[in-house]
Amino acid sequence: MMKIFVVGILLVIAAGIFLAKSQTRVNILPVPTPVRITQITTPTQTDLQTQTIAENLDTPWAIAFLSDKSMLITERKGSIRRVNASGELENNPIATITNAREIGEGGLLGITLHPDFSSNPYIYLYYTYSNSDDDTLNRVVRMTYDNGTLSNETIIVNAIPGAANHNGGRIKFGPDSFLYIGTGDAQNPSQAQDTSTLGGKILRVTDEGKPAPDNAFGNPVFSYGHRNVQGLAWNSDGTLWATEHGRSGALSGLDELNLIQLGKNYGWPEIQGNETRSGMETPYKNSGAQTWAPAGAAFIGNSLFYGGLRGETLYEAIIIDNDVKEIKEHFKGQLGRIREVIAGFDGMLYITTSNNDGRGNPHPADDKIIRVNPQLL
Repeated sequence: MMKIFVVGILLVIAAGIFLAKSQTRVNILPVPTPVRITQITTPTQTDLQTQTIAENLDTPWAIAFLSDKSMLITERKGSIRRVNASGELENNPIATITNAREIGEGGLLGITLHPDFSSNPYIYLYYTYSNSDDDTLNRVVRMTYDNGTLSNETIIVNAIPGAANHNGGRIKFGPDSFLYIGTGDAQNPSQAQDTSTLGGKILRVTDEGKPAPDNAFGNPVFSYGHRNVQGLAWNSDGTLWATEHGRSGALSGLDELNLIQLGKNYGWPEIQGNETRSGMETPYKNSGAQTWAPAGAAFIGNSLFYGGLRGETLYEAIIIDNDVKEIKEHFKGQLGRIREVIAGFDGMLYITTSNNDGRGNPHPADDKIIRVNPQLL
C-alpha cells in the first residue's frame, strides 16, 4: 500500500511540473536572415552645420535671392554670377557691369531686389566708377531682370563720394519699402559730418532714387557721422541696425554696432568707442581694441549675425529689447575673411568668404559661398 501511495505522489508532482512548463512556454520565432547594409544614410542638408554651395568665386561681395530660390552674387571685378535653383553655380556670369571700377575696396559691391519683384522685376546694384575727370565715385543703378538676363541700366543715385577705401556699398530695401544705402567717408572724414554730402551716411530713397519724403534734411541722408557702413539689418520690430568700420592703422579697433534712427549723428570722426558728446550717438556696442572689420549682417530671431573681415569670424550679437547682451564667435580663424551674411528663404545663413581680396590668405577653392545652420551653432 505504501508503494502505491508513493508512486501516486510522484505522478502528481510530475504532472504539476509538466503543467507549469506548458503554461510558461514561449513561442520562439525563426531568426531572420541577416540583411547586408550597402548604403549608410547621411544627415539631411539641414542637419549639417555648414555646407559649401559654390567655390572659386572672385571676391564675392553680396547675395540676393530670387523667388525661385536661385541666387545672384556680385563679384567685385564687375561680374554678376548665378547659383541656380538646383544649387549649381553657372559657368558664365549673367551680366558684367563694364563701368564698375575695381580699385582698392571699390568695384561692384551691393545687390538687392525690388520689394515687389513680381510686378517690378528690378535688380539694384552699387558700384564704384570713374567720371570724365577720372574721379573715383560710387552710384546705385537699377536694371531689369528677365529670364536670367539684365538690361536697361538706370542711375538711381549718382556721384556718391568714392576712393580706394571707405566706399560703403551695402544696399537693402527696408520694411518701409524705401531703399537704404550705406556709404563711406571716402577717406575724407570731415564729410561724414556734412549733411549736404552723400559720403559717410546711410541714405534712404524711393525705388526711383528720390529722397524719402520724411528724411530729416530734405535730401537722401537718413543718418550721418559714419566712417564706413558695411552691414544693414532690421530686427523683427523693424529697428535698423548697422555694422561700421572703426579706426584703422596702428590703433585699429573700435568697430561698431549701431541702432540707426532718422536724422541722428553717429559721431565720426568727432567721437569713437565709448566717448560721448551732446547731439551725437555713442555706439551701442564697439569692439574695443579688438578688430572685427564687420561686414554683411542679418537677423535670425534675437541674433544679429555679421561677418568679420580682419576678425575672420562669424559674429553673433544677442540683442534683446535693443540691448546687446552678448557677442558670440563662430568659426574663428577657420574660414578666413567673411564678407556677406544673409538669411535665406530656408532659415539658413548664407555667407561669403573674401580671401582673394588682396588682404586674405586664400584657402583651396576660395572664394566660397557657405550655408550655415544657425540652430547648430
